Amino acid sequence: MSRINRRDALKLGCLAAGGMLTSQMVAAPATPTIRLGVCSYGFRKFGPDQVIGFMHQLKCPSLNVKDIHLPMTPLADVPRLAKAYRDAGVQLTCAGAIYFRTDSDEDVRAKFEYLKAAGVRRFVGAPTHAVLPRVERFVKEYDICMGLHNHGPHDTEWPSPFDVQKAIEPLDHRIGYCIDVGHTLRIGVDPVAAIRMAGSRLYDLHVRDLAAANETAEALPMGDGVMPTREIFRVLAAINYPYYVDLELETHENDPMPDTLKSFAYMRKLIAELGYREG
Repeated sequence: MSRINRRDALKLGCLAAGGMLTSQMVAAPATPTIRLGVCSYGFRKFGPDQVIGFMHQLKCPSLNVKDIHLPMTPLADVPRLAKAYRDAGVQLTCAGAIYFRTDSDEDVRAKFEYLKAAGVRRFVGAPTHAVLPRVERFVKEYDICMGLHNHGPHDTEWPSPFDVQKAIEPLDHRIGYCIDVGHTLRIGVDPVAAIRMAGSRLYDLHVRDLAAANETAEALPMGDGVMPTREIFRVLAAINYPYYVDLELETHENDPMPDTLKSFAYMRKLIAELGYREG
């Protein structure tokens, strides 16, 4: 009888938490799948009803929801607000980024109770180094996966995915990576190499394009800059990445849809050109 080791068991737990397992284990599909999603932070000037409308316009059901669109308090309202998205055909595939700056059980538990109330089993987190051990304890207790987000040149905690690697390697496998390819490229790190390094612990991917590979580069719609998106999609296929490629465009906050639609058109065209399918 074949055995499954602890590392594989934890990975399967995160897959199940993200709704990515069926009742029967099957082999990886022959055709690679790229699952597109959206970070709701790009719609931060708009309310939940408008966000739902944008998702319908994009024909994309997968939302990485920020707390401005699903408030953490009052906690009693969270299940009802989360249900409103699901009833409208929008899946809450992830939440965050959620920041952990206070090293106390009370503060950390409140955020995990929020995730539990929302029915979200995978989130993007940005704990400080000091709070990370406490977050690990709650990740284990609640059986929720966290992708630790790198924020580039001006982030004193986690500038690069390789800074994240140094901290999380010995930790529970439910703590992994949310690689932001824009921030990664801004700091002079190859996002393809970072994704390959993260491997099975990559729990979310935030994407945007950049005008140049430097820390002051302007963010652009996907396909308009220097981001090696084709190579990124290829490495995602190579590692059988099962989660989401979440567009996070922070520019044009008062009129985000033209650049968002342009980005989705580019990514969908690229998926087709590579012979992949959109999940």
